[in-house]
This record gives sequence, structure tokens and C-alpha cells, in this order.
Amino acid sequence: MRTPFTGVGTALITPFTRGGAVDEVAVRRLARRQIDAGVHFLVPCGTTGETPTLSAAERHRVVELVVEEAAGAVPVAAGAGGYDTREVVHAAQEMAKAGATGLLSVTPYYNKPTPEGLFQHFSAVADATPLPIILYNVPGRTGCNIDPATCARLATIPTVVAVKEASGNIQQMVEICAAVPHDFLVLSGDDALTLPLMAVGGRGLISVASNEIPAEISQMVEAAERGDFVAARKIHTRILPLMLGNFVESNPGPVKFAMAAMGLCSEVFRLPMVTPRPASQDKILAVLKELDLAVTTGARAS
Repeated sequence: MRTPFTGVGTALITPFTRGGAVDEVAVRRLARRQIDAGVHFLVPCGTTGETPTLSAAERHRVVELVVEEAAGAVPVAAGAGGYDTREVVHAAQEMAKAGATGLLSVTPYYNKPTPEGLFQHFSAVADATPLPIILYNVPGRTGCNIDPATCARLATIPTVVAVKEASGNIQQMVEICAAVPHDFLVLSGDDALTLPLMAVGGRGLISVASNEIPAEISQMVEAAERGDFVAARKIHTRILPLMLGNFVESNPGPVKFAMAAMGLCSEVFRLPMVTPRPASQDKILAVLKELDLAVTTGARAS
């Protein structure tokens, strides 16, 4: 059996109705689409899901819906992170009640804790829940970096089982792979850097692009897992424009716009996220057409 939280985990968007409420029907439909396409785990209520704009009750409900749709077929790692440790502890406990089988916990943002602060923070979260924890390191967003030595120290916490590495720093990613125990999972947080990371010991990724093309991302990662980097590179080269296009503006603006253009959800955001600018829209649509992805304007919000 596959080790939980290896392979492809999709950082799910949160679909909204045209009135701005969580679209529960679409949450289920998108989760089912992922499972049917072969992704290996689901990640609701991460930042790709516009989670800072969701109420606690909405986050709980989204995770419940995804867990119900998964029905044990794939693990569900729910987002539970923030800058207030007590609040994160509470969120982690609520995600467990909602049925999550793991947690994705971003580093505290803005207040820039020291390495000791990071260790104490994640230790407190781990003490509060038995769920396995995936650290989320994205210093470009949080202003806080988990360096290799700190990551190795955090890996000594029994329920801290993985890190989503989105530093964009290949040297750091290599050093982390070398520093952590063999059974600690290093996952890419950048779609485009998945294959370089897997070549040095990474075990997969938590993906934005798999929202749009779950089967292709899964096939690429499974090829790399088999050691067939020729096949993996072929897929990577083809879909690279989409992986890069998803970040032509701040995530999740481009991916949600693309999914609306594909007829998968309504193009509705919660402020401060807004629809990408016209020039960015043109770039995204051109990539979708180049990849022969069905494009419709039927789901676009007015």
C-alpha cells in the first residue's frame, strides 16, 4: 500500500456560489473529480482554498464534505495553520472532529518566530492532536523560513511526518532531503520543482495544477516514483506552461479563473482575492487552449 501523504496531494480550491457562499455541491464534485483521476490525497482548506476568508464553521464544513466524498479512498490533510499557536491548536482539533486524517500547518506568518519558536509552536500543535502533521514552509508568503537544521529537529516530533517545501530554493530542498530521516516525507510545494526534488529524495508534491489536470500530474509523479524520469520529463515539459501560468498573479486567482473557464466552478472570489487582470486572463486562456483543455465561458461570474 502507498505510504499516506506521498504522491500527489491536491491543494483544493474552495468554490463559491454566485452569492458568495461555499458551494457545497461543487466541493463534493471537485473532490470526486480528483479521486476519480487518481490523485493520492486531498488538501482542503489550505491557502489555495482562500481559507483566511472562511469562517471556522465553513472550514469545518468543507473538510466534512471532502472527507465524506473521499470515504476512506484517499487521505485528507486539512489546513490548520496561523500565527497564534492557541488558535492553531484549536483549529487542528476541529479538523480532527471534521474527520481529517492529517493536517497541513503553515508556519506562523508575519511575526517571524525564531527556530526555537517554530519548534515550540509545532510541538504544541502535535501535543494537542494525534493526527500526522505536514509542515508547510512558504517563506515568500509568510516571511518565515524553516531551514534544514530546524526541519530536521522538527522531524524528531513523532507526529510531524512531512514538509511541504515551497521555499523555491533548490539548495535548501536538497539539504533538507539529506538532513531528515529516511521515513520523513519531503514534498514539493511548487509544481514546477517537483521533478528536481524527487530526483534527490522527494516523495511527491502538494499541487495547485492538479486542480485543473489531476490525471496528468498524478501520471508525472508516478513515473518519477518508478524512476522513469524520461516519461516524467515528457509530461512535465508539456504541462510546464500551465504550472507557471497558475502563478502569473497571486495564487489562487489564476487557477480559479482557469477552472471557471473550464466549466468546473464559478469565477467567484472573496476579497481581497479578485479576478486576474485582462492581460493575465489572456495568458491563462492561451495555455488552456494549447493543452486542449475544454474552455467555456458558461461558468464565469458576471
